[in-house]
Amino acid sequence: MGAVTRTGRERSGDWESIVAELDGVVSRETHSNAPGIVVRADAVAAILETLRDRAGFDHCACVTGQEYTDRFETIYHLRSYDDPTRELSVVVPTSSDEPASESAAAVYETADWHEREAYDLLGIEYDEHPDLRRILLPDTWQGHPLRDDYDQTQSQVVTYRENVNPIQNDHERSSDTMLLNIGPHHPATHGVLHVQVTLDGEQVVDAEPDIGYIHRCEEQMCEQGTYRHQIMPYPDRWDWGGGGLLNEWAYARAAEDLADIEVPEYAQVVRTMSGELSRMLSHFLAVGAYALDVVGDFTATFMYAIQDRERVQSLLEDLTGQRLMFNYFRLGGVAWDLPQPREAFLEKVREFLDFLPDRLAEYHDLLSANEILQLRTLDTGHLDPDVAKSYGVTGPVARGSGIDYDLRRDDPYGYYDELDWSVVIEDGCDNYARLLVRMREIEESAKIVEQCVDILADWPEDDRQIQSNVPRTLRPDPDTETYQAVEAAKGELGIYIRSDGTDKPARFKIRGPSFSNLQAIPEMAEGEYLADFIATLGSLDTIMGEVDR
Repeated sequence: MGAVTRTGRERSGDWESIVAELDGVVSRETHSNAPGIVVRADAVAAILETLRDRAGFDHCACVTGQEYTDRFETIYHLRSYDDPTRELSVVVPTSSDEPASESAAAVYETADWHEREAYDLLGIEYDEHPDLRRILLPDTWQGHPLRDDYDQTQSQVVTYRENVNPIQNDHERSSDTMLLNIGPHHPATHGVLHVQVTLDGEQVVDAEPDIGYIHRCEEQMCEQGTYRHQIMPYPDRWDWGGGGLLNEWAYARAAEDLADIEVPEYAQVVRTMSGELSRMLSHFLAVGAYALDVVGDFTATFMYAIQDRERVQSLLEDLTGQRLMFNYFRLGGVAWDLPQPREAFLEKVREFLDFLPDRLAEYHDLLSANEILQLRTLDTGHLDPDVAKSYGVTGPVARGSGIDYDLRRDDPYGYYDELDWSVVIEDGCDNYARLLVRMREIEESAKIVEQCVDILADWPEDDRQIQSNVPRTLRPDPDTETYQAVEAAKGELGIYIRSDGTDKPARFKIRGPSFSNLQAIPEMAEGEYLADFIATLGSLDTIMGEVDR
């Protein structure tokens, strides 16, 4: 099988000489965002381990499975936490008759769930995988729904199965254990998440997230939509916490890279301002809901957070016409300019920013200085940096473990590299640190928005270009591929797109940050008390629409 020709710009680095020494590399490819190597299916683990340990690719950002007419393919999208612009795609082709390759889970913990998803939806087998079973669909599901030959008319019978204690055969423990089901309908799960928690007394000895309750085939709906007009409304639905504009930006960045579309500078400023307001929406909800989870503070903190969300939502409603499902970004820019009179709109934004410092001081009085909250969050939900990296953890969860990783600064897009702001880092590695990161990030978002307002106020009227000249119908060259990501409210939100020469994607893969963050929950919960588990789960700020897609 010959290598697929893929257009784009290739970055070279110190990995080149290392790859040249590796046995199992078949050929080279170039994706739009990064170079790629094609490797044998039986050499995956050894090659990935070498790339991680010697070439510094310690971040497996995403794993994409897909089907061609003559083969199946798994792509490991590798990055470096120190420099995410150092990227490499490791492509593993397998036969169409019996698709199977070596698992990467022994090298990157995050590959566990990603490979299970590829197995679930496409039927790709991964040898030596620690627990290869379905993840989004019930265990009794028949067939693999993303396969071209899948029969959509076949009946599905899902039988009741008794829950099994995952450590019932662990003879090293003499004490009795109890299996506790949390969710899928429970306020503390922040959505339809089911967690099987095994308890020894009140201590957690195992926690297994059970996802897929709200799997809505978002990727497949995007594959049925046109690049130019029909995909953009979907990203808002992945994060109903308010971070939808950042999700729109993730799709825009990927599609613009795929189709070589430039965005006017003025539109970049508008995107940056609106995106940070969207981040505030998400963080206010996370902080308010966390107070409710941990100290039961409904009357003060939660209501404050909802009030402040309403203030931000009113600003974004003026700008986008929507309160939550914004659909404001467009390929090449944004839908329209600031509302008229623009001076009045900018003044409303300034009034909110002037109000915010005193309000945030109250949040700190109510939360970070709250002894009860400190008792419940300090030294609980511990997540070491190395463990977080192995699971592909990003966003406030990673930065709460001292990982200095933020795509707004490290892989600049929008107008971020022209502004004065700081990446918020806390090294507590616990629930308290993750809360502080989100509270401090609201302050940094306010700094970014304020600078954008000043820039927009002074922008010459005759140079306010909101969109570039984008063709009505986009048809990227066949077999052009890209993986692009933004720093969404929950972390790295990445989109992989492969084109087939039509006006619709051949493959559209969503890398939701909550998916990888949630996968680390057993590492954070084991050995802690059940009450700590609720605080730990809330500290992840998980949105299940982004996990299940």
